Amino acid sequence: MTPAMHDDQRAKYLMLLSEKFPTCQAVYTEVINLEAILNLPKATEHFISDVHGDCEQFDHIINNCSGVIRERVRSVFRLRLTPGEQAELCTLIYYPDEKLGRMAEAHLDTPAWYRQSLGRLIELARYLSDAYTRSKVRKAMPVSYAYIIDELLHASPGEASSRAAYHARIVDSIIETGSVCDFIRSLAALIKRLAVDHVHVVGDLYDRGAHGDAVIDRLMAYHSLDIQWGNHDICWMGAAAGSEACVATVVRNCVHYQTLDILEGSYGISLRELALFAEKTYAEQDVLSACEKAITVIMLKVSGQLISRHPEFDMADRLLLGGVDASAGTVRIGGRSYELVTRDFPTLEPSRPYELTDEECRVLDGLVESFTHSRRLRRHVDFLYEKGSVYLAYNNNLLFHGCVPMRADGSFRPIRVGGRHIAGRAYLDACDRMARIAWHERTPEALDWMWYLWCGLGSPLSGRTMKTFERTFVADRSAWAEEQDPYFELTCEPGACEHVLAEFGLSGPASHIINGHTPVARASGESPVRGGGRRLVIDGGFCRAYHSRTGIAGYTLIVDALGMRIKAHRPYGAIGDVVADRGDIFSDDDQLEVNERPLIVADTDTGAHIRAQIDDLTALLDAYRTGDLPERGRA
Repeated sequence: MTPAMHDDQRAKYLMLLSEKFPTCQAVYTEVINLEAILNLPKATEHFISDVHGDCEQFDHIINNCSGVIRERVRSVFRLRLTPGEQAELCTLIYYPDEKLGRMAEAHLDTPAWYRQSLGRLIELARYLSDAYTRSKVRKAMPVSYAYIIDELLHASPGEASSRAAYHARIVDSIIETGSVCDFIRSLAALIKRLAVDHVHVVGDLYDRGAHGDAVIDRLMAYHSLDIQWGNHDICWMGAAAGSEACVATVVRNCVHYQTLDILEGSYGISLRELALFAEKTYAEQDVLSACEKAITVIMLKVSGQLISRHPEFDMADRLLLGGVDASAGTVRIGGRSYELVTRDFPTLEPSRPYELTDEECRVLDGLVESFTHSRRLRRHVDFLYEKGSVYLAYNNNLLFHGCVPMRADGSFRPIRVGGRHIAGRAYLDACDRMARIAWHERTPEALDWMWYLWCGLGSPLSGRTMKTFERTFVADRSAWAEEQDPYFELTCEPGACEHVLAEFGLSGPASHIINGHTPVARASGESPVRGGGRRLVIDGGFCRAYHSRTGIAGYTLIVDALGMRIKAHRPYGAIGDVVADRGDIFSDDDQLEVNERPLIVADTDTGAHIRAQIDDLTALLDAYRTGDLPERGRA
């Protein structure tokens, strides 16, 4: 772009900006406001990964904000409330409906209790609101009570007696009119909204747990978030776009994990034709086992066809159906013969092992039709595209689910995409584009890429060779070992982490890689902190299926003005137990980093954006003063 073209565009931009700020006074006001925002405390970020459909566990963590609310309650009331009283207040904030119901059942919901509870909730909300502009707090309030809450939040302990009486009368009126329970619910929601400003979900909302759909519903109602797609997410996204291989994989996973309700109950995807076909075709005693075998064979056939179409995927070693000898009960893998756990492969034609039978085609076509026409699934996938991406650089941290493919020597491994080899950040950008093409244009190449992103060794969302065939049909566990990208081992060293961060324009001791994907076995002594603190792996097993493996109920990460803390959550019970026992989600804190000074908005990406706005407004002000632009509010 020539300087003249740049100047012309700048002039046009300032002209547009003048429509919003038509006078010098309007510019002054906005600059003063923006400068003030830059000096507010940095708001709290909450990092979560690998929820895997466990909605109840997810709700617990979202409601308690990974212990942030408990910390803030302690900060405000540590000298005035006992630990038991603090716990009771926390429970009221986490689960107001359940707590209010129990208080009513026990006839403890007296005016005095309501008055006391309202006072404590208002004081806590006032404390949390100090990190935000008054305008932002007002926007976060429930509309029906916004005026009343705004009045109460701006009461002060030392106010005049007449003003104190005014505020006390507001509280009494809330109780007398019978709206107190609804008001408490509104205050609890506001407190949770103010406790955490933004949530990062580092992949894998689906599979293993039964209610990935409910998790997404919860996120769709959340005030501010981003998502880095996991390989399980991308597989569902590919299935919704119409990839046969992704459809078969999703169905197989749901059958395997016995989470069929998400298909039939949540998304309206019927498994009747699959069940009828499986029961008729396979010798398994129960329908579920027959369905799993039937859909696994279909999956292996269509993925084999896909691998043959794409030699650039370098996955010929996954073409295993051709090595099956059903009569002998063996399979050839890597030049070695392994015993199969079954000889029941009635649809496998040895001369054409990847060809679907007519009945298999009919079953698969029906499933693809159901996936692509599910309205609720479409809404959820639209949301994943709107809020999601392959990676995100945010406030000097680099977030992605899996890996950046690397060679053993630490260089970035080139992967062929669209006829050319690319590596590093450019490769992840290409994967992101391919995923969006699959959804919006449904090209065959892009749909095939969605499956590769699910399970390819060179996929940034996977980074390992999946041994689904071996784990299903081979008893010898030595065949189950899955090759991983060198990234996972290399980034245990600081130098490799710094190399990755630099590729994405990040540097300095305050920058980190934040991953999910690989469960951290804390019970076996593994640590989520890798590479001298430069890489954090926060997959600690949210889903109950992982608790025995990891020894905990998930990791989360909290980043606020004071520093960075990893939370290792202990397993916890049902909501009813939490409310009844004034329980909580107890966490072991690892204070990873403490800032030299409390960070402010000016230190964040938002601060950089605000400074750019101030620069633009300053340029507009200069244009008004020099007469290059006339003030619109003046004749």
